[in-house]
Amino acid sequence: MSERSEKLQVSVWRGQYDRGFYETFEVPAYDNQTILDVVSWIQQNADPTLTYRFACRVGMCGSCAMMVNGTPRWTCRTHVKKVLKDNRIKVAPLRNLPVIKDLVTDMDPFFDKWVKAGGQHRPTRSRHDPIEEIHPSSTGRVAADAGIECINCSVCYAACDTVSANEDYLGPAALQRAWTIVNDEKHGARQEVLDAVSASGGCHNCHSMGNCTAHCPNGLDPLAAIAGLKRATIRNYLKRGR
Repeated sequence: MSERSEKLQVSVWRGQYDRGFYETFEVPAYDNQTILDVVSWIQQNADPTLTYRFACRVGMCGSCAMMVNGTPRWTCRTHVKKVLKDNRIKVAPLRNLPVIKDLVTDMDPFFDKWVKAGGQHRPTRSRHDPIEEIHPSSTGRVAADAGIECINCSVCYAACDTVSANEDYLGPAALQRAWTIVNDEKHGARQEVLDAVSASGGCHNCHSMGNCTAHCPNGLDPLAAIAGLKRATIRNYLKRGR
């Protein structure tokens, strides 16, 4: 990357838990510069105590997700030119999650809800049984495949206003995983998943605003998955005569 003469004014959230402030840094502007490049420059050249999380840098792991000018994004994929406003950028930790330090959030609540929604696979067969053949064009397989590329980056969780208003709400990623599991013919606990997502904080708390789908970096559609769960849980309710 070649350096340009102008400087970027970058405000970065600093602090721990619920106590913090924005600190502004002057960062050199480069061609083809990403937000992750900016944060890394600050940590390497201005303040080595700045804490943030990243791994692959190529849009595969999702661990570098942060709020950029109020919008949750993968910072490794977000080019400065796309979000720069009046030569300023504001970077903060993901919304709706506890802050550990600076730009690093505690992901435990996110994954706790993923587990609560029944996201763990429970096979119908053991390793000693023959492999069950599932046709890739079957209705269930197609529905499951639609959300299989979720990497649990929590961007949709940070974008969700229902999560902000209701701490018990399972959130888009957990519910999308539940929809994938419900449609997986090799999953042996589909009824338990339907019970979990129809309980308090489940799919029927979704207000169908669609922020999850609008902000998903992988182009997935959690809103459609949640709508599928709503239909499935209602059918299940009627079928069981409750």
